[in-house]
Amino acid sequence: MAKFVTIGERIHCISPVIRKAMAERDPEPILKRAKEQLDAGATYLDVNIGPAESDGEDLMKWAVQLLQSNFDNVPLALDTANKKAIEAGISVYNRAKGKPIVNSADAGGRIENIDLAAANDAIVIALCSAEGIAADNDERMMHCQNMLERGLMLGMEPTDLWFDPLFLVVKGMQDKQLEVLEAIKMFSDMGLNSTGGLSNNSNGMPKHIRPIMDSALVAMAMMQGLTSAIVNPCDLRLMETIKSCDIFKNNTLYADSYLEI
Repeated sequence: MAKFVTIGERIHCISPVIRKAMAERDPEPILKRAKEQLDAGATYLDVNIGPAESDGEDLMKWAVQLLQSNFDNVPLALDTANKKAIEAGISVYNRAKGKPIVNSADAGGRIENIDLAAANDAIVIALCSAEGIAADNDERMMHCQNMLERGLMLGMEPTDLWFDPLFLVVKGMQDKQLEVLEAIKMFSDMGLNSTGGLSNNSNGMPKHIRPIMDSALVAMAMMQGLTSAIVNPCDLRLMETIKSCDIFKNNTLYADSYLEI
């Protein structure tokens, strides 16, 4: 079994500090966030430049080269609605530590991001939704099947599509949580990889509760076969839980120092 893959979510243009750094091409705040996440144990870093309609290609190239040159070719997830910017990022990407991830495709208007990933030998995060959140697991699995077939027709390996059930906010959607966990089990039974924005579940909760809920959910989801998650790696409780679950799942060998590895 492979170790759980964490994708660090903190290089995101929604953060005023990061947005300003991207606009001014100021490396320091971006390198600081990257270092914090990698020191905390992130496997991949997500680089979210937002819509970036005017200078997306230049910005994504700059961000990819900046991060990979400073952190030994760290693997990256390229996150933007601008397809040309993703292609530009991939054109300068070093694959020594892992393929780039295209974040993300869905079964609706963004299904062509699967084609983009296939053409560039990249991994793609495939959201099991079309024009809104799937009503139930029948709909999720229909979207999963459609996206899987499209990827396979284009010559992708099934393991290069990482299926996202969409983690839902507990406040207001508490009754949907078990369904999400069942969907992860279905992906796992098909031998498929899975991922998603895990911390969505705790949106709107008090700050001190969020790490507790996120840690509980990641443990339950890993037990159902979740293979990756987009998380805040600086959440110590969450990362300790992931490392502990990797031991129980026999993904890593136990040593008394396992939390430091």
